[in-house]
Amino acid sequence: MGHRDIPVLETKRLILRAPAPEDYPNFKATFASYRSRFMGGPLNAYETWMLYAAEIGHWEIRGYGMWMIHLRDTDETVGMAGGWFPAKWPEREIAWIIWPDRGGKGYALEATDRVRRYFYQDLGWDTAVSYIDPKNLDSIRLAERLGCVKDKSAATVDGHDAVYRHPSLEELRGQTGHGVDMEIAHYQDPLFKPKGFAID
Repeated sequence: MGHRDIPVLETKRLILRAPAPEDYPNFKATFASYRSRFMGGPLNAYETWMLYAAEIGHWEIRGYGMWMIHLRDTDETVGMAGGWFPAKWPEREIAWIIWPDRGGKGYALEATDRVRRYFYQDLGWDTAVSYIDPKNLDSIRLAERLGCVKDKSAATVDGHDAVYRHPSLEELRGQTGHGVDMEIAHYQDPLFKPKGFAID
């Protein structure tokens, strides 16, 4: 599967499509910002360009990768979500990032749940993890809202990250998946006003 064959995934509010050249400015701004501090950033212009090239090349090498998250109503991008398995990674990862000014609306939750179901149902994955900096509390909360559990026995990337194990497809067909669906439905409701700190 080459990058020209990347499937389009949809949810009620979102359309997930292949990364394209016109999406690069938002990606560059995000990885040059404080928002990227838990993902190796902030990055300079060269590092950001190389990472974006890697995002596209990952599809060519692995046959899966990260999608750009577009709002269905306006087509603007709000972040990325998908699979990530570069060299040194012990396992396939499900990852996400939301642009700095678009957090707190449940986009990462909705998009990540959709790509996870694609990996399980269409590609036959039986498990996946997310490698998260222990100080990245927003991502840890999001992982937990997605039904992930900290896996202390799993190998880490560099010994300094926490490994969160995603629920299996069978678990997503049960109570865990129903809970995720319910929370996504809250964010899809235009009258829903989340309380507390904005989390993705």
